Amino acid sequence: MLRVLAVDDEVPALEELVYLLREDPRIERVIGACDAAAALRNLSRMLVSGDRLDAVFLDIRMPGLDGLDFTRLLSGFASPPVVVFVTAHDNCAVTAYELGALDYLLKPVRPERLAEAVRRVDEAVHRAAGQDKRAVDRPPEDEMVPVELGGRTRLVPRREVTYVEAQGDYVRLHTAEGSYLVRMPLAQLARRWEAAGFIRIHRSTLVALAHITELRFDGGRAAVQVGQELLPVARRHTRQVRDLLVRRFRNADPDGRNGEPGPRRGDPGGGPGGRRGRPDGGPGRRGGGRDGRGDEWEPGGGRGGGHADD
Repeated sequence: MLRVLAVDDEVPALEELVYLLREDPRIERVIGACDAAAALRNLSRMLVSGDRLDAVFLDIRMPGLDGLDFTRLLSGFASPPVVVFVTAHDNCAVTAYELGALDYLLKPVRPERLAEAVRRVDEAVHRAAGQDKRAVDRPPEDEMVPVELGGRTRLVPRREVTYVEAQGDYVRLHTAEGSYLVRMPLAQLARRWEAAGFIRIHRSTLVALAHITELRFDGGRAAVQVGQELLPVARRHTRQVRDLLVRRFRNADPDGRNGEPGPRRGDPGGGPGGRRGRPDGGPGRRGGGRDGRGDEWEPGGGRGGGHADD
């Protein structure tokens, strides 16, 4: 059964649309939103909780972000929902279909016409589900993560996330430009992003394998270099991290030479098999290389607490 989102800034029109959609036996759940910003917040909560959204029924002319711009944002998601426009304006149909809309309904909406739109949505969702099963072995597409920033919603591409830290009920996504809080358990995010190359190095840290530039050993402790940050690796994750890095290096250079004789196993600086401390000889530490963190937004104005190393 379908799960849909209804969006309209006119309350009577929204109530009528929600009522008609809930009357359809093919629809399991209907969520109403009074504008595109509220719809994005609902969508963000559904993504975080792992809920499925099959379709969006939305108006075009709305204050702030209109329905067409909202649809352009949806196209950035890995698996965007189907879009059906429900509007009093007939002069946007061409643009709507160019953006990939499945249907275009004019107000006042006739129940039989809405039922036909739901039938098309149902067919499209089942067709897409069949394609997803056939594409299970393909590399995962990039995902856009909606984050709240001072009343605005920003979409952060997953490929830009270098590592993730657990902070209470939230996770902090770190990118080259800054960091963002998202309400989601780290364990859930680790399962969701595992196929995209994110690995657990610590009970409170998730790292994008592609952004690790170095694995260091110092006094029996391991750490990975990610950008300007040196992140500790818990003992129980060390072997897995080392093996994944070696495998990644071999896959990138099947001949194992990279154009030159490689360093011997155990040589200083010789990749995952070598041992190396910090250039100044001191122990590694976390979190010293990021400027401007005081300007980062967090819900409720608070900051997450620290975590033990292991």
